[in-house]
Amino acid sequence: MSIDWFSPAQCVGYAAFILGVGSFLQTDDRRFKLFMAGECLAYVVHFALLGNPTAVASSTMSLIRSVLALRTRSVWVAAAVIAINVALGLALAKQPSDWLPLGASCLGTFALFLLQGIPMRLVMLMGTCLWIANNVIGGSVGGTALEVVVALVNMTTIARMMRQGRTPALDP
Repeated sequence: MSIDWFSPAQCVGYAAFILGVGSFLQTDDRRFKLFMAGECLAYVVHFALLGNPTAVASSTMSLIRSVLALRTRSVWVAAAVIAINVALGLALAKQPSDWLPLGASCLGTFALFLLQGIPMRLVMLMGTCLWIANNVIGGSVGGTALEVVVALVNMTTIARMMRQGRTPALDP
């Protein structure tokens, strides 16, 4: 498969990359979630242009999740977002790899709403690995680059937190 590095789909993928890296540079949680919402919106357009409907659905749910996470950490909201992701998978998945972005979105939802500290980052890292696999399979240059950078930053942060002796924590 030949990749046009400057096609509209790839250019939007590069925008998602910039927004994604920008989100992980934020120290303010609200700004982090706003940048992440922008990244998800760019991903929606990117994957629509690449013709990957399950990734579009997953990115849309991630966008909604990011916006909802600005308002609540409710278990019920998290469960509803995960249930919608599973329903989208049942409706849209045509091959096993179509479940990768949906699984990633479910993991991200669980982590964002219900975990914190090292456990949250480890679950987010698992979701990142699913996105890397999806992006490689789908030919997403910007998306693959973004997720590899996110994985590296996340692993570095996890190692730093472990060196600092931070105790894993779960929200009550």
